[in-house]
Amino acid sequence: MSDVLFSIFPNERFVDLSLYQYGWEECEPLHSYGPFARNHYLFHYVISGTGTLTAMDSNGISQKYTIRSGQGFLISPKQITTYSADKDHPWEYTWLEFDGLRVKEALSLAGLSIDAPIYRSNDKSMSSNLKDTMLYIANHSKESPFHLIGHLYLFLDYLTKSSTSRKMLMSGKMSDFYIKESLSFIEQNFQNDISIEDISHFCNLNRSYFGKIFRDHVGKSPQEFLINYRMSKAAELLKLTKLSIADIGNAVGYPNQLHFSRAFKNVYGTSPRQWRNENKMV
Repeated sequence: MSDVLFSIFPNERFVDLSLYQYGWEECEPLHSYGPFARNHYLFHYVISGTGTLTAMDSNGISQKYTIRSGQGFLISPKQITTYSADKDHPWEYTWLEFDGLRVKEALSLAGLSIDAPIYRSNDKSMSSNLKDTMLYIANHSKESPFHLIGHLYLFLDYLTKSSTSRKMLMSGKMSDFYIKESLSFIEQNFQNDISIEDISHFCNLNRSYFGKIFRDHVGKSPQEFLINYRMSKAAELLKLTKLSIADIGNAVGYPNQLHFSRAFKNVYGTSPRQWRNENKMV
């Protein structure tokens, strides 16, 4: 059997950058995983050995990549992939599953995407730091969420600085301003009965154009982000307070408890009551 280390991140939610699961594995020859699709970004760094990644690109065409030690590969949300260890030189790798508001920007800087998933390093020292940071996270699951998220930021920093396909950051664009304005509006008004039209109107933008630049920057539609943001706030209240389910739903913009429960289950995979029983702190 393969040697494996696997951990799931606690249920705290971080909007800018969040960790979901992480680990390390020394695979047996021809050990394979997939075909499977993830809900978040998943990055593997190959420590030794080789293997292959078979992945659907943005056009739905299957692409096959051979990946060696010192390289890595990115799996994007909803992308169907299969990856397998080599028969003669099976790989050992470490991985992180992550997502968040700042992730798409970081991956774009690194030049990684669904159509360009292979990481190659232009700096041996920096890629060593990348590997060490990933292994640190894999081996320190008992550290606090803030501690682990801090190392996840370091991982993204090393990734963007060492990638051979790194792109230069372009700042000061008007679209960046509109995204910041829309996020601020959501943070201040998520508990109210707001719509995507309200947000785009606040930014003085056409709804369809606003939706396009929001998805380009954030990786989610405004509606998806608003729902996820509300549910993350609901999860905090479920965990840290004794408020009723109805009161919590109302506090995050869902006066109808049934609608709130359905939305919560769509995001977390379980009902608010069951989630509270499994995660409550008070």
